[in-house]
Amino acid sequence: MQFGIFSVGDVTPDPTTGRTPTERERIKAMVAIALKAEEVGLDVFATGEHHNPPFVPSSPTTMLGYIAAQTEKLVLSTSTTLITTNDPVKIAEDFAMLQHLADGRVDLMMGRGNTGPVYPWFGQDIRQGINLAVENYALLRRLWREDVVNWEGKFRTPLQGFTSTPRPLDDVPPFVWHGSIRSPEIAEQAAYYGDGFFHNNIFWPADHTKKMIELYRSRYAHYGHGTAEQAIVGLGGQVFMRKNSQDAVREFRPYFDEAPVYGHGPSLEDFTDQTPLTVGSPQQVIEKTLAFREYAGDYQRQLFLLDHAGLPLKTVLEQLDLLGEEVVPVLREEFAKGRAADVPDAPTHASLLAAAQKEQQEKKEAAV
Repeated sequence: MQFGIFSVGDVTPDPTTGRTPTERERIKAMVAIALKAEEVGLDVFATGEHHNPPFVPSSPTTMLGYIAAQTEKLVLSTSTTLITTNDPVKIAEDFAMLQHLADGRVDLMMGRGNTGPVYPWFGQDIRQGINLAVENYALLRRLWREDVVNWEGKFRTPLQGFTSTPRPLDDVPPFVWHGSIRSPEIAEQAAYYGDGFFHNNIFWPADHTKKMIELYRSRYAHYGHGTAEQAIVGLGGQVFMRKNSQDAVREFRPYFDEAPVYGHGPSLEDFTDQTPLTVGSPQQVIEKTLAFREYAGDYQRQLFLLDHAGLPLKTVLEQLDLLGEEVVPVLREEFAKGRAADVPDAPTHASLLAAAQKEQQEKKEAAV
């Protein structure tokens, strides 16, 4: 099972000091967080994509390429790549390039985003969001899998004899997750292609997340990719830790109360009771995260949100120390217990390459 962190890259004032980091400071902080993630033994770093204030990660592959040059094991991903407003040709080229730079340590999460005004900024209509996601992703898959593409659709100019360059590393496209909070159409899309499904798992109660994952699993099996239990599932999560829970609650409360998304709403106590947010000791984080399996089943990837709501970099790095030293080692051990033998690991470039080579060999033998 993979464990890591994801960032939305918000530039938010620290409510305890009133200071707002500069864009440069926030970008550099995201890089420092990724490097720390590898240092403490995490598996994945994922950056969001936003094109509006107060966010900075407008060019995920630029950031991930920079991080790739300074890491050796960390899987580099997104949370999410906007399949609706990005040109599929540019996505195909950018992530294939990143594959080569990172020696295959790349996957990506497709999503529609949560900022309505982005659509007209990139010449699209938000009312076509689902249709854009479906058509653009269908084209992206062809660009990665076919050397020469002839294509015509509704939302971009036709392609005639087009070859996307560079080609995917080893002719193996990056693994794709489809991220969603509430759209069953996205769970259906992930299942149709046999891709991964990632549920944000931050703002919604467990019963909602359970329904979305069950839909994805059932449709994954329906399309013949394997059993429902073999579907590839990822979950988000949000934590703040200190050695004892009282210190964690006291320190995090002002950040929670002023957070751009959920501030000035439910109390911290209500929010932690009703959603996956955990504010407390490492043991409390372990217990609540292990409980995700009760409604998600055995799953492949767990990403935590740590660097949000104006938390200073020093505090986030301390969170990573706790996560890497006290939380994730226990989660790895406990999640492995009782895990069915036929539940797959999260796909990697190495595993996808091995599967492709095996398929080619079987075809050769069948042709003899």
